[in-house]
Amino acid sequence: MPDIAERTVAYLLRLIALYRALESEGAGRILGRQLLRPGTSIGANVHEAQGGQSRPDLIAKMSIAYKEAGESAYWLRLITEAKLITRAALRELVDETEQLTKILSSILLSSKYGKKESRVNGPSTLNS
Repeated sequence: MPDIAERTVAYLLRLIALYRALESEGAGRILGRQLLRPGTSIGANVHEAQGGQSRPDLIAKMSIAYKEAGESAYWLRLITEAKLITRAALRELVDETEQLTKILSSILLSSKYGKKESRVNGPSTLNS
């Protein structure tokens, strides 16, 4: 399985393909552009976190990546509900967005609280 940095690159390449499919229609072009912004930010922040100078730096960058993954999920939902692309065509991309969100959450919890506590407290402790 590729590491998180490589997965975010593959994810962005898929978002670019989606944007190209959306760009011929006005609303699709706008929503596609909105999706590209957080989608590119996920990978950029993961890459920065890996070169971070400290644990707080890693946590800060991974937190941004986590938030951007949530925003990406929002834009994918709008694209789906607006019927700009079929739900079936977006299924794998939506699934990868959910998986990236879970991976980033796990990284954050492990980085903030250690592995034992992150399993006990779950994702709800991210905002505490």
